[in-house]
Amino acid sequence: MEKKILIIDDENRTRQLISKMIDSFGFDVKAIPEGENVESAINAIKKHNPDIVFLDIQMPDGTGFDVLASLPEKNFEVIFITAHEEFAIKAIKFSALDYLLKPVDTNELRSALERALKTITLNQFDNLKFEALKKNIQPSEKRRLVLKTQESIHVIELDEIIRCEADRNYTSFFLKNNKRILVSRTLKEYETLLSNHNFLRVQQSHLVNIQYVDRYDKKNGGAVVMKDGSEVPLSPAKRELFFQRLENI
Repeated sequence: MEKKILIIDDENRTRQLISKMIDSFGFDVKAIPEGENVESAINAIKKHNPDIVFLDIQMPDGTGFDVLASLPEKNFEVIFITAHEEFAIKAIKFSALDYLLKPVDTNELRSALERALKTITLNQFDNLKFEALKKNIQPSEKRRLVLKTQESIHVIELDEIIRCEADRNYTSFFLKNNKRILVSRTLKEYETLLSNHNFLRVQQSHLVNIQYVDRYDKKNGGAVVMKDGSEVPLSPAKRELFFQRLENI
């Protein structure tokens, strides 16, 4: 069944370019380049009931976030389009949503579209991601991290995370309620997201929340003991930085 893809951007040239790129991929989709501001975007979504929305962040009368906030139900996948805006991109990543940087690259567009189509096929729509985004775009709010597993979507606050552990291309999250969540993303991705939020990669396979460090144990070459009783090896290369971070808690 043909999927409808709505392309919202304040520049007609960008809308038409993305539409032509999508047409060239040969997917069973219909590209609709319509919507140049918040008001017309809302109207276009209500009119077309799209499966996927490419949504510009900065528009003349507001933002793409304003568009989403005005819609009580979001039964579609969203791929944001943005210039390099560090805060907005961080908020999107924390919320497990997708984005493309302008100028839009053909290969990145194709990959993002394939991911969105797969999500639709698996029927994995969940407004929890958008609720987390609503919080994450507010500087005064605590950051929420969205973790997607094969069975569920979890929204957690950063101070719930004790540590993360790598398992090849997967990452295990160990939470303070003794819960463990396994997600199919690398530890490197989460290190990039969390390094400015009191997390430190103390060893190749381990990322810890500094606020949950109980002590440093010198035996067996040195280990970080967490408040849940777990022990994590400390790389000699990270020892100095680890103690600096402890002093700054």
